Amino acid sequence: MDKPFASACERNKAPILEVLRDLFADRRHVLEIGSGTGQHAVHFAAALPQLQWQCSELAENLPGLRLWLDEAALPNLPPPWVLDVNQALPEGLYDAVFSANTLHIMGWPEVEQLFAGLALRLPLHGLFTVYGPFNIGGRFTSESNARFDAQLRSADARRGIRDLEAVDALAGRAGLKLIDNRAMPANNRCVSWQRMALR
Repeated sequence: MDKPFASACERNKAPILEVLRDLFADRRHVLEIGSGTGQHAVHFAAALPQLQWQCSELAENLPGLRLWLDEAALPNLPPPWVLDVNQALPEGLYDAVFSANTLHIMGWPEVEQLFAGLALRLPLHGLFTVYGPFNIGGRFTSESNARFDAQLRSADARRGIRDLEAVDALAGRAGLKLIDNRAMPANNRCVSWQRMALR
């Protein structure tokens, strides 16, 4: 099979990397949830060699992801894990979690499950950074995001751009505090929470 390719990843990988250079400067082990094609992982792991970048994906998406990782053959890019947010997240070994363009693809119960899992697995002062579109104050931030949301919901009614305030409320219940919220190109945001309390 040919390597999968996402043009959006090519467009946004450089801006996201600049955020991660700052936020993950003191991190060493990162779990990426929903690694997709693997384009982000290869780009970030090559540019940030101090990070052990652990990819994860649903089982059916692993073959294409492995093609990118195998070709890159980076020492800080181990074999990917199978991960379904409806199941328990893997324990320990990472002090940051990253996910791009996933919250609007998951159903809301899965978003809730993800944050509940982070509450159990992310260590004290661990970071969770999410890239993607968000609504602010219950409203779309652009006409293009409104159109994108309509496309998402027409394909699957469970999908849709999430309200940042609702996601932040989930984070708060998981012991995570919003520490960084940056506007990104194409009406996206990079939002980061830090684990401030352990249960």
